[in-house]
Amino acid sequence: MTEATISLGEPQLALSVFGVRDQHLRAIRNSLGVAITHRDGEIHVAGDDRAVAKATKALEELKQLAERRGPLAVDDVRQILAQVSGANGVAAPQPAIEVPNASRQIRPRTAGQARYVAAIRSHELVFAVGPAGTGKTYLAVAMAVECLRRRDIRRIVLVRPAVEAGESLGYLPGDLQAKINPYLRPLLDALHEMMDYELIKSHMERDVIEVVPLAYMRGRTLNEAFVILDEAQNTTVAQMKMFLTRMGEGSRMVVSGDVTQVDLPSTTRSGLVDAVRRLQGLRGVSIVELDESDIVRHRLVQEIVQAYEEKPRRRSPKARR
Repeated sequence: MTEATISLGEPQLALSVFGVRDQHLRAIRNSLGVAITHRDGEIHVAGDDRAVAKATKALEELKQLAERRGPLAVDDVRQILAQVSGANGVAAPQPAIEVPNASRQIRPRTAGQARYVAAIRSHELVFAVGPAGTGKTYLAVAMAVECLRRRDIRRIVLVRPAVEAGESLGYLPGDLQAKINPYLRPLLDALHEMMDYELIKSHMERDVIEVVPLAYMRGRTLNEAFVILDEAQNTTVAQMKMFLTRMGEGSRMVVSGDVTQVDLPSTTRSGLVDAVRRLQGLRGVSIVELDESDIVRHRLVQEIVQAYEEKPRRRSPKARR
């Protein structure tokens, strides 16, 4: 165990270096696995020798940047962590995911995302658990497109449970497919960022790409397929078992969800929570936990997630008037 101390000098630097609700410190802790405390204008870092050295360098860089620019953005922290650690806290830079038609290069942008992509590359079944905006669906779809392009698999199957999040879709016009389309839209949105419309249309007509509700999976065996189950927190235990047993030869599965956004009845256990507990430690299975430091949407998304995780503050009588 090694310890190091960094003096901030000016007290007002603390807010800039730490970030809103200490989000920058949490990103460094989660990325490097160190303990960080602050007392009397000094930052104390403790942990493994190499991790402490990297964290100290990252904090010094943040301090210097804050002295020049004031408050720091989440991307500033990610870039500095990438510089001191290599690819946001992993041993070596992660290669870009090979999706040639994507509007931009796709690669992991945080330590958690790097673990997630590495797990998909090396395991047949991956569970990704984390809040909105951490790239669970987007990166899984990108990896599926890469595998299809390399001919590692012959088809992509994108699956979602049709569970309503408080709204009723029964009034919508059209047949069953039209009614369930809103549930499947996020998967299609990710796909459209990575492939031309005509190519997607051609693949779907030939069943190379399928976007289907979970209920349509019963009785199938999927060989040489990359299967993604999105919003898996809204599966029941029986549905999850049914889905996982669809895996055939040469296939791989990614199951993603946010266990804080379960829309099932309060008496029904989430299949995702149950599966993570049951399948931990099985050969070929990887469970990746993402958190708010892995959120890569608009900066406000990270702060919104944190705000909802905190207990509501009681307003004073004067404030309620």
